[in-house]
Amino acid sequence: MAELDAFHLARLQFAFTVSFHIIFPALTIGLASYLVVLEGMWLKTRNALWRSLYHFWLSIFAVNFGMGVVSGLVMAYQFGTNWSGFSQFAGSVTGPLLTYEVLTAFFLEAGFLGVMLFGWNKVGPGLHFFATCMVALGTLMSTFWILASNSWMHTPQGFHIADGQVVPDSWMAIIFNPSFPWRLIHMSTAAFLSSALFVGASGAWHLLRGNDSPAVRKMFSMALWMALLVAPVQALIGDMHGLNTLEHQPAKIAAIEGHWENTPGEATPLLLFGLPDMDEERTRYPLAIPGLGSLILTHSLDKQVPALKDFPPDERPNSTIVFWSFRIMVGAGLLMLAMGVVGLWLRYRKRLYQSRPFLWFALGMGPMGLVAILAGWVTTEVGRQPWVVYGLLRTRDAVSAHSTLQMSVSLIAFIVVYFAVFGVGYLYLIRLIKKGPKPEQDLTVHTDGTPARPLSAAEKLPPQEKF
Repeated sequence: MAELDAFHLARLQFAFTVSFHIIFPALTIGLASYLVVLEGMWLKTRNALWRSLYHFWLSIFAVNFGMGVVSGLVMAYQFGTNWSGFSQFAGSVTGPLLTYEVLTAFFLEAGFLGVMLFGWNKVGPGLHFFATCMVALGTLMSTFWILASNSWMHTPQGFHIADGQVVPDSWMAIIFNPSFPWRLIHMSTAAFLSSALFVGASGAWHLLRGNDSPAVRKMFSMALWMALLVAPVQALIGDMHGLNTLEHQPAKIAAIEGHWENTPGEATPLLLFGLPDMDEERTRYPLAIPGLGSLILTHSLDKQVPALKDFPPDERPNSTIVFWSFRIMVGAGLLMLAMGVVGLWLRYRKRLYQSRPFLWFALGMGPMGLVAILAGWVTTEVGRQPWVVYGLLRTRDAVSAHSTLQMSVSLIAFIVVYFAVFGVGYLYLIRLIKKGPKPEQDLTVHTDGTPARPLSAAEKLPPQEKF
């Protein structure tokens, strides 16, 4: 096991903070688009059920959004405090990309979030729906720029190096680097699936508690349709992303597969399980299917997948970690697909809302989308090692010159503060979810007047009630 020196503590601190942070944007992206659907359905049908669901999930979205903003600020500061070597080398690329995020996504969200949260009875329905759409668009644009920056670190292009620093040549090439399209689609789809499972688990909890209201049924039903339709699509996207990774980061694929060496003339097997050993350069107790690795990873029956021994020892990712993080992600995806299929069968049997074993299963699946995202993120980032900018800058050369004591103190401080602050946030989210959607008759209708006209609401009353 590697000694926890300042370098490893800096990596551990960044991994800890990004793992806390990524949960919030993932739910924010999905819930923002979900709110667009809910308000759009209310505008189309004027059915109070949609309005009830909108207000219920709006409060949860607001708390989650706030925690995402707070936890995200820390990430940017760490580039300067703990990773000054990276900032000095690649800041001319990552700095502008993060600035573009602020100038587009953050401005959209900041400009329209207030209208979305507090303008239900202060602006017209059309303007309020427009604000909801703009906030949802802002979350997607934020995803665009963040993943453009991160993807460039995996597949850098569109630059030259002068005096030890990256100098941009083509921003189109930098932004639309080879891995960016697949990573953007894969992450966005994962966010939608995670939010669907979160919504479905909330509905399952209320159904198990006997709250069988139309609103609860509706959100549970929508979540299951989402899982059924999107989980297979995500599997196809993941396959295409894997082919892209094989082309540009073959060492990562070899580490994910725990594949150490090829036998001449034989197709690559698929290792289902095993214990990769980096010291002995082999995978212990392998459970393999002959030839299936070539079929899945190259879409061929005879092509071989690059093996870890094809790369120098100091350029091999840690197979022990990414082998299992990848399988956790895939296992979670299979459970999502199973949830959608079983839900479809129960829907056909008209037992979707009554099957308690399935409701418990749906409740347990609530955090599984976030687990899959975290496992996928570990696979992606640990699989990139030992590079922070692939093939150009090693992670060890990117760290700041801090002492082990300094990094230990800051890491402990982060752990204490994060669990205290965000732990309270999680508990508050759970309390909001337990309340459930309000009955439709308890909600105030959308007003069409402007706040400057005090009697605009009175104009909605029958003539005998105006005076």
